[in-house]
Order: sequence, then C-alpha cells, then structure tokens
Amino acid sequence: MKVEDAIKGRHSIRAFKPDKVEEKILLKLADAGQYAPSASNLQSWRFLFITDSKIREKVDLFSPGLSGKPPVILVICSDMEKVHIKGGKNSEIYGCLMDASMAAENIMLAAVAYGLGTCAVKSYNETAVRKVLQIPERYRVELLLSIGYPLGEARCPQRPEPESVTFFNEIM
Repeated sequence: MKVEDAIKGRHSIRAFKPDKVEEKILLKLADAGQYAPSASNLQSWRFLFITDSKIREKVDLFSPGLSGKPPVILVICSDMEKVHIKGGKNSEIYGCLMDASMAAENIMLAAVAYGLGTCAVKSYNETAVRKVLQIPERYRVELLLSIGYPLGEARCPQRPEPESVTFFNEIM
C-alpha cells in the first residue's frame, strides 16, 4: 500500500464490528508506533492494548469520546520516570504528548493496511481510567485509540485544496 493511500484512507471510525483483532496484528501496530519520531529520542511511549470486554466496558464508562464499542482500546502512556531521567521540563510538558501523537498516527496509518479503523480520543477521565486499569504512577495516560474493523462505510469530511492552506516564505 502506498503511503498516500494509507493517509487518505484513514478516517475516524466510530462504529465497529465485534470481530476480534489478532494479537499479532496489534503487535505490528505497536511496532509501527515505535518508529515514530521522538523528542530527544526519549521513546517514552508505552502501549497498553485492552482486549478484554469487561475491562473495555469499564474504560468506556469514563471515556465519552469512545464510541462504537471498539474491540480494542489502545492506551498510549508516557513513562515519566524515563522522561525525568533523560529529558527536561519541555519534554515533560510538550514532548511526551507530541511523541504519543506521532506514534498514534503511525499506528492509525498501519491499521489502514490491515483493514482496521481507528479513532484518537483525548476525552476521558484520566483518574478513573488509571484506576480501572491499575496504571502505575510512573505512567501518564496521553491518549486512547479505539481500534477495530469498521462497521459500514466511513464518512470522510471534505478537505480544502492544498493551495488554500499552504504558504511559502510568509503566511498571509
């Protein structure tokens, strides 16, 4: 698959088939995430795939952005102990979320190649999600991704022509 096809084929999916996603595919998605750029090469991301239906239901209670009952919820965390040892304040404030977001994009693009749909979610109660998943203090939850096989056709919002959002040398 060409990268342009994956980019244009990626849509935020909010309705999923109940079909299980194989663990070997999830590991390939995590591998794609690891190849994202990383501020100061911290690579502090950690990927927690929630595949158990009872645990997913609990996470869903505290995550209004999740919808469509995805068969997998990926929780992307940052290992803050690693950040404190190797990174600075800027990494803690901005770098971790930036790294997690770039890893998420790699994962979402790789998911397209496997026929999977995804949706990035930042609307959740972090305290509740941490408690439900028993996430140790050293990890900060950066974002969630719903993952699964799409139910129905994705709705793709219209995008402007590149010339209407692109500038050279100065922005008007």
